[in-house]
Amino acid sequence: MKAHVATREATAVKRRSGVQYAALPYRVSGGILEVLLITSRRTRRWIVPKGWPVEGLPPPQCAAMEALEEAGVSGDVDRIPVGHYRYLKHHKARPSEPCKVEVYALKVRQQRKSWSEDEERERRWCTPAEAAAAVAEPLLRLLILEFEARFLAK
Repeated sequence: MKAHVATREATAVKRRSGVQYAALPYRVSGGILEVLLITSRRTRRWIVPKGWPVEGLPPPQCAAMEALEEAGVSGDVDRIPVGHYRYLKHHKARPSEPCKVEVYALKVRQQRKSWSEDEERERRWCTPAEAAAAVAEPLLRLLILEFEARFLAK
């Protein structure tokens, strides 16, 4: 627990950058591409796992760490982002801030039955089309559909 708290404290300085890192967890099940969405803790909207930079940790590993903490999944994370989207981060006690989210594909190798935020979030595997329909951010919708098109073109 102390390491987790220390990591979060170290990120406070980096938050001013307005950049977050996200994972787009995916798998192929029965020959069908699926992506994993989670609910946000406060608004319960469908999102991808994301978070603030961590001092000394490269962006792809930050994305992988968020996937493990928020969705309970781990696997192989791409070194190059699949894209980015922007959204307005709302806070309880301070003004909202614009954020750019760099998104890294994460091929899921393991899914835990319990994880650090399992009581605070739901997770759902869905097709890219279902995921795109479920998320609120228009640029995230587009990113998911473009990921599917690139994945299927391989």
